[in-house]
Amino acid sequence: MAAAPPPGAARPGGRTARVREAVLLAAGDTLAEQGFYGLDLGEIARLAGVGKTTVYRRWGTPGALAADLLKDMAERSLPRARTGSVEEDLRENARLVVRTLTDPRQGRLFKALIAASLCDEEAARALHRFYAVRIEKWPGCVTDAIVRGELPPGTDPGRLIAAVSAPLYYAWLNTREALDETAADRAAAAALAAARARVI
Repeated sequence: MAAAPPPGAARPGGRTARVREAVLLAAGDTLAEQGFYGLDLGEIARLAGVGKTTVYRRWGTPGALAADLLKDMAERSLPRARTGSVEEDLRENARLVVRTLTDPRQGRLFKALIAASLCDEEAARALHRFYAVRIEKWPGCVTDAIVRGELPPGTDPGRLIAAVSAPLYYAWLNTREALDETAADRAAAAALAAARARVI
């Protein structure tokens, strides 16, 4: 599951923070347009308007830069829904995933970051942490639902949240099926039914 403001969105901070924001914005744009193999640190420095030495000293490799981009996205990812209904919460989760994956820039960026994770170990670890952080933001909707009696005691929050987004990522990456609100609602309903049947 993935959703975050575009990397490089303005945040308060000193010069170091501003340099990082500029570099991550340039890196995100480059990844979205050219993929991981287009991520040249010298060119990123030029696009960001910062010194090449600064970029090489701080990040060192394209993999490290991709990893920091994922860290930044995880830090600024959106909070979970709080609708008071597990069905609505899971539906909002699924729709958030669909909006992110179908966004022209964010969708291409995520594909590039996934590609980076397949050929760079540091990027792979960062992608794993990104999804762990995203999943950790949502268990409250499951534990709240257990308290309300909407889900069986012992329902695994992490497995349920992952079950919502997994078919959406599979469709996006493999089958190329259309992703829309109908697909999101179907994924949420299937995950909820599985949880109520105690099979996840």
